[in-house]
Amino acid sequence: MTPQFLFATGIENSNPTIQGGKVRVDEMEKCGHYEHWRTDFDLVQELGISFLRYGPPIHTTFLGPGKYDWTFADKTFNDLRRRDIVPIVDLCHFGVPDWIGNFQNPDFPVLFAGYACDFAKRYPWVQLYTPVNEMYICAEFSALFGWWNEQLHSDQSFVTALKNIVKANVLAMRAIAKVRPDSIFIQSESSEYFHAENPAAIRPAELMNSRRFLSLDLNYGRRVDSEMYEYLMDNGMTREEYHFFLKNNLKHQCIMGNDYYRTNEHRVCADGTTRAAGEVFGYHVITRQYHDRYRLPVMHTETNLWQGPCGDEAVNWLWKEWANVLRVRNDGVPIVGFTWYSLTDQVDWDTALRENNGKVNPLGLFDLDRKIRPVGEAYKQLIKDWRQVLPAQSVCLQVPIIMPSESNEEWAQEKQDQAQKAQQDHSTAPANVASVEP
Repeated sequence: MTPQFLFATGIENSNPTIQGGKVRVDEMEKCGHYEHWRTDFDLVQELGISFLRYGPPIHTTFLGPGKYDWTFADKTFNDLRRRDIVPIVDLCHFGVPDWIGNFQNPDFPVLFAGYACDFAKRYPWVQLYTPVNEMYICAEFSALFGWWNEQLHSDQSFVTALKNIVKANVLAMRAIAKVRPDSIFIQSESSEYFHAENPAAIRPAELMNSRRFLSLDLNYGRRVDSEMYEYLMDNGMTREEYHFFLKNNLKHQCIMGNDYYRTNEHRVCADGTTRAAGEVFGYHVITRQYHDRYRLPVMHTETNLWQGPCGDEAVNWLWKEWANVLRVRNDGVPIVGFTWYSLTDQVDWDTALRENNGKVNPLGLFDLDRKIRPVGEAYKQLIKDWRQVLPAQSVCLQVPIIMPSESNEEWAQEKQDQAQKAQQDHSTAPANVASVEP
């Protein structure tokens, strides 16, 4: 086994509901993946990519407690294994099945953990997981902005969604780790920053810059800032619920995934309203903030930009993001991978999936006719140029990445046995002690 830098892309599988839960926004369907999945996997290999952010559609797979339709998942995951493509399995991407309802449902965490456990048992060769994608954004868009799923607009509904989503992620990690002791969790989360537009905006900006960390603080068992503790308690979280997160001891199996788009930085007005700031600090500065807080290996797990009228806008953005990745690495942060998201163009993300317009967004490495875009050509060349140059930084992990083709090897089983023993050792360690350090 040779450690390698994780050059990745993803198949967009967002599936929230809108219009009071009456309309399901299924990006896999809108982007044609159900019909063209074989071709899509061909394109991944054409680019020289071995790592794919990918997951089954939860709303059509998870039919009830212990009830599943694995038909599509069996086809696709068996083919990924045959191709020796490593999936970073995205089990919940902004939506839940109709029978669960939405993220206000207190039963969601336990139900989801059961789903994650049964997935891991069915596909034991899978090692890399993002149980719940962008937990902060999912809670914010669903329960604070009122755009998706429950479509609520209060701090209390936001805290309820957040605690349910993060608890689901934690319980899923625990369940998966029992099945696959050497599993690695790459938590894809939006990396945000809020800039005060004037002195009167400093206070609301400070609050937002504290709130942006809540999902990862809870997920990694880090004590939140005192003001955020009061915020959580004032909006429905109990002490017992908070202490549950402090007892999470799987940080040693985690990679912090940082997503960065040009929309991740915000200008804050005095009244607390925000608007897009564009790229001010950039990925390098903001990722250093997150790394300084959590001290975990990092992966750049999402970025993209529209291909504009000149045709080179996305290509230039790719170059800029890669330059930021190299800057982060050269500053001593253990960064293990980079992702252009997604493989193909997306649909209706110009309205953040709030409207069902069918508008194609030219964000992909390929268009929806599966023809390569200039950024696809540029990414393919970037991978070719840098793959052998970068030293393997995955040595900072306690458990190595095992390719699907290696999963039945004797040494791979020995690694799982070692990971299981390490897991048992960590289970007896005090909270917040277990961690991965470079």
